[in-house]
Amino acid sequence: MTCYEINSARMAAADTELDPDITAAMDAVMRGRPPLLLFTTLARDKRLFFKFFSGGLLDRGHLTLRQREIVIDRTTALCGAEYEWGVHIRGFAAAANLTNAQITSLVHGDAEDDCWTDEDAVLLRTADALHTNATLDDDTWTELARSFSDEAILEILLLAGFYRTTSYLVNSLKLPLEPGSAKFENYPYGRNR
Repeated sequence: MTCYEINSARMAAADTELDPDITAAMDAVMRGRPPLLLFTTLARDKRLFFKFFSGGLLDRGHLTLRQREIVIDRTTALCGAEYEWGVHIRGFAAAANLTNAQITSLVHGDAEDDCWTDEDAVLLRTADALHTNATLDDDTWTELARSFSDEAILEILLLAGFYRTTSYLVNSLKLPLEPGSAKFENYPYGRNR
């Protein structure tokens, strides 16, 4: 898993005044905080920016905040996307009631770590299977279906796919970590497991 240097982004953020529609969309998500570098980089192209923004699944859906963040954090950690993982840990881990042991496990551990409930563990196994195989075997599907509705399963699949795509973006662009973001190195394996 790679941490990128602060000045190594491969593409600059939009360097002109942003379209008011883009600014409004970012303001709605950021709620008074400065926009993320990922967003200002995508703002170079209005069409791509809104395609990306319309694919987001951070609204109230069929999953709890905790369930959503477990899928997102595991997927981005598996992809080595420290930028996106760090943004989500900083922004949502406390509200999702993720402990330090669980955050460490999301990066270095697995579903068998004793910090997870059975329902949490199935989300990790699902994210792992999708990352490795781009599908779910029958056993994982059956286990998932015991705890989640069909609609929630669709949302889990979409989340994992969307955040894999997001991982491709942030890793390929080599975006530097946002100020104050969590870092993989702050959750070393073997501690709090």
